[in-house]
Amino acid sequence: MSEHSPPSLTSRFEAAIRRIDEANRRDPNLQMVNGSPLPRELAYARWLSGWVLRLCPNASEALRLAARCQHLCRWQIPRHQYPMTRAGYLQWRTALKQFHAETAGKLLREVGYPEQVIRRVQELNLKQNFPHDPESRVLEDALCLVFLEHQLADLVLKTSEDKVVNALRKSWQKMTTAARAEALHLPYGPREKRLLELALSTSS
Repeated sequence: MSEHSPPSLTSRFEAAIRRIDEANRRDPNLQMVNGSPLPRELAYARWLSGWVLRLCPNASEALRLAARCQHLCRWQIPRHQYPMTRAGYLQWRTALKQFHAETAGKLLREVGYPEQVIRRVQELNLKQNFPHDPESRVLEDALCLVFLEHQLADLVLKTSEDKVVNALRKSWQKMTTAARAEALHLPYGPREKRLLELALSTSS
């Protein structure tokens, strides 16, 4: 290969993953993983990538990239920058999705991805065409499973049970049958298990 030849898909993908992980490694917030602290968004990206591949072993390159950069540099737009109201929360979430998509697009261009792939990654990041797009269903399933496996216990500690049950119902409604089956086999603590059972017993 000459020095002017385009990189292979494999090397380009690996370069993108390295760049995404390097960016997320700057997260000042730490998450304990197997007894060791990791930057929170680096841990999150790895969890999400793992679930996407578990749910869809033949996931496309665009889907794998979208999973890795779904929360890219999320700490740069903290929740407190928006009003602590429901409307403020929705504004924050909308701003985050746009920020992640734009930041991912810039990074992917820098490692040589064509606009067609970048647009597809951004469509998935922005959850466009959900739930009709099958790849968006996989990504949403993975997001819900990361929540259940890694974030539910913390939410239970700091949130009222009614709000936790409501969050669980909403997650369950978005998940496919395959993802629900995976969710039922996760190792919940007693309180988390009770609240999930309550959410499912009262779901429409």
